[in-house]
Amino acid sequence: MIKVFLRKKISRRVVDGHPWIFSNEIEKVDGLLSGGEIVNVFTHDNKFIGSGYINPKSQIMVRLLTRDKGIGINEDFFYKRILQCWEYRQKIGYTENCRLAFGEADSLPQLIIDKFNDYFVIQTLALGIDLWKTAIVDALKKIFNPRGIYERNDVPVRELEGMEQHKGFLSTPFDTNIIIHENGLKFNVDIENGQKTGYFLDQQDNRKAIEHIVKGADVLGAFTYTGSFEIHAACYGAKSVLGIDISENAVQQANQNAALNEVASICKFQTANAFDVLKEWSKEEKRYDVVMLDPPAFTKSRETIQKAIAGYKEINLRGMKLTKPGGFLVTSSCTSLVNAELFLQTLDMAAKDAKRTLRQVTFRTQSPDHPIIRGIENTEYLKFLIVEVQ
Repeated sequence: MIKVFLRKKISRRVVDGHPWIFSNEIEKVDGLLSGGEIVNVFTHDNKFIGSGYINPKSQIMVRLLTRDKGIGINEDFFYKRILQCWEYRQKIGYTENCRLAFGEADSLPQLIIDKFNDYFVIQTLALGIDLWKTAIVDALKKIFNPRGIYERNDVPVRELEGMEQHKGFLSTPFDTNIIIHENGLKFNVDIENGQKTGYFLDQQDNRKAIEHIVKGADVLGAFTYTGSFEIHAACYGAKSVLGIDISENAVQQANQNAALNEVASICKFQTANAFDVLKEWSKEEKRYDVVMLDPPAFTKSRETIQKAIAGYKEINLRGMKLTKPGGFLVTSSCTSLVNAELFLQTLDMAAKDAKRTLRQVTFRTQSPDHPIIRGIENTEYLKFLIVEVQ
């Protein structure tokens, strides 16, 4: 077994439970490395910390899988760990559609598994976990007997680990356009070509949270993707719903989802740049009872965080101006580098410039099948807010 020894003068972050070990925290490595091997990690004075996989090409050189010295990392380890993930989701009520494995939050660093009923989508985003992909697929087959497994490893972060991007079947090929049920509604999911794993399960509970504020309302949705928030609004009794997205393909899928749920007469979608349209419509003094904003992450780099904040301020300022007095703004951020406090401060700045007062209805994170581990920042990434705009 390869041994990794940490430097003496580093923070207690790793000892206190964080699974990432950066290259500049390592004093020496005993053993030959090619990348992806399981290693044992020790403090500078030879106290065992844990076992995990190593990649000398990555800035995050070691990612810990376990703190238990008596546990071996093998096929059975991954079977038991994924079974634990499934048992946890069942306990909290997520069985049909859920994030089955959420990386570090499930002690499976950089492994994402989304369950869409009997279909599974996998992302292995670090070299160490990618080498165990066969064991992971075997575990899914043993636990679930799935109808299909697909990998969406067309993700740029893999290149930071020295791996190529690719996607494809990990089971017998199947039709990758499927239909799932969420909150009593139906949605098409394009597993092969949709964003991320094909559908954003992290907002499934938040979409239900708009149920009461949209009744009888004229609703505007921006950054709609395939229209899940907007179709929820229409099915919850909105008078009219207009959704906009810059992707023509996403708009086509959103219109298909509206037809699938028999709300096409109420819920319309159009292709447009949200930043341009929100600014133009606010100048034209258009007003809506409910404005919903669900943009993609504005940055993945600390170097451009100020640009992301400016983007959030801009779209929320425009959203507030488009909201009737006494109406509601529904807004989200999935940028992990913009924490909750900073996001709320940005909204306060936008409200001040818009000369509007905000009254909080609810503030949430992602759905509980994406569990949060305190102290591991990347597990707490989604901010979801509903405010009354006065």
